[in-house]
Amino acid sequence: MRTAYIDCVFGVSGDMILGALVACGVPLETLECELGKLNITGFSLRGEKVSHAGIAAQRIEVLTENQHEHRHLSHIRDIIESSALSDRVKRQAVDIFTRLAEAEARVHGTLPETVHFHEVGALDAIVDVVGACIGLEYLNVDTVVSTPLYLGTGMIECRHGMMPVPVPAVVELTRNIPVVRTGIEGEMTTPTGAAIVTTLASSYGPAEAFTPVAVGYGAGSRRREHIPNVLRITVGESRTDYDEDRCVLVETNIDDMNPELFGYVSGRLFEAGAKDVWTTPVIMKKGRPGTILSVLAEVHDADMIADTLFTETTTIGVRLTEVARKKLRREERTIETRYGPVLVKVVFVNSGERITPEYEDCVRIARKQGIPLQEVYDEVRRSFAR
Repeated sequence: MRTAYIDCVFGVSGDMILGALVACGVPLETLECELGKLNITGFSLRGEKVSHAGIAAQRIEVLTENQHEHRHLSHIRDIIESSALSDRVKRQAVDIFTRLAEAEARVHGTLPETVHFHEVGALDAIVDVVGACIGLEYLNVDTVVSTPLYLGTGMIECRHGMMPVPVPAVVELTRNIPVVRTGIEGEMTTPTGAAIVTTLASSYGPAEAFTPVAVGYGAGSRRREHIPNVLRITVGESRTDYDEDRCVLVETNIDDMNPELFGYVSGRLFEAGAKDVWTTPVIMKKGRPGTILSVLAEVHDADMIADTLFTETTTIGVRLTEVARKKLRREERTIETRYGPVLVKVVFVNSGERITPEYEDCVRIARKQGIPLQEVYDEVRRSFAR
């Protein structure tokens, strides 16, 4: 498995990510060729080697014509989805802009589809976002891990006037994401940079053990005295075929709650970001029967999970344990069967593949066709093997 570790301690922006990826080995010509598949004009890329506070870095500048076009999310989605780019690049880029639109909508009190993208939706932002996805695919990156996002302070001028740093869109994008508030004047993390990292990163903090194969520094446009304005990306190979990440296990013992409530509580926990929820019957003090309610979640979702437990159950305390996970690599595919399309989860183990059909799809077909559910499962497996 190949991991890209994004080191954001000096900040992150879209052009810094592009520069770091080029420094890691993505040819600028390849980036330009792939971006050409967007079928939009009015931009070009210029690369140069620079030095920030003694660190050699790659600067990528997106040169655009003067534009005053305001785009909605639907316009940007159409540009990306109608392109000849790979499905992975298109999916990731649309996810990034959707997250950005949702953040802007919360800032302006409107809906994501009605947001007018100005600075963050301009042509250079489209190039930055799509280019980042192209670069990660070129480097065969399977998973992205990031440091916490580092934020500056002070004020910055933008189209809406003077704004506090971090700007409101960055504050929204980093909800439930680890951040470090620094005393450094100026914008360290831009909305485009925050959107890319918070959409693609699977975890934050130290990377699991891996062997670095490429290191690249991407330079930003601003220069700070004694502080390098660079982003470092390290690409490495894991020593196993497993995906690895870190989660938090939140648990509580309950012996005084109506058992009928556990189903509802589980649903609320999943809404709060839980990856898994389960219960274990136990005998507690004085021989009373009780239940251990266990929740697995991302570290940055721990507070929201705890708040949900305090609100929805009778508990007065929870335990938090950070745990490491090893996971088989997986992906979703749609399998065509004689009954119609079925979504399946494909996991990779011992150089082979194993599938799990999507339960709801199979139930829908079984009811529509009037056949046993097991027959649908068998047909999906036969279709996958063909």
